[in-house]
Amino acid sequence: MKNRIEVEIKVPNQTRYLSLIGKIGEDMARELVNFCGDREALAHHLNVVLTEAMVNAIRHANAADPDKVVQIRISISNKMLAIKVFDSGQGFDLNAIPDPVFEADQLEEKGRGIFIIRSLMDSVVYRKIGSGNVLEMKKALH
Repeated sequence: MKNRIEVEIKVPNQTRYLSLIGKIGEDMARELVNFCGDREALAHHLNVVLTEAMVNAIRHANAADPDKVVQIRISISNKMLAIKVFDSGQGFDLNAIPDPVFEADQLEEKGRGIFIIRSLMDSVVYRKIGSGNVLEMKKALH
């Protein structure tokens, strides 16, 4: 496919790289050739999704271990954008994460990132692969 873009990034397991990865997602959204939708909204959504997925990988899956890395793979075709975030943690059941409570006196942090990612992407899957896991998020670009 002539308009296919693939970017693979490996960063140390540190939150200091969140804005860099978010910015890469934003820039990619702004450069999509065949996307007719709101590029700025998509750019913002990709920044948020990448940031939330990385925070989860760094803090939960990789247990904030500075010797681990987070690998991100972004693939864009004419019709689909796919983001994969790889971790080396124990894994979890994506479907067992409840939506967070949004009442003012009970704002929970647990589950917010997954809720946000599910809200902004068309499909979200988390599965075991090899010695780790992958969070795969897809967004249709039509």
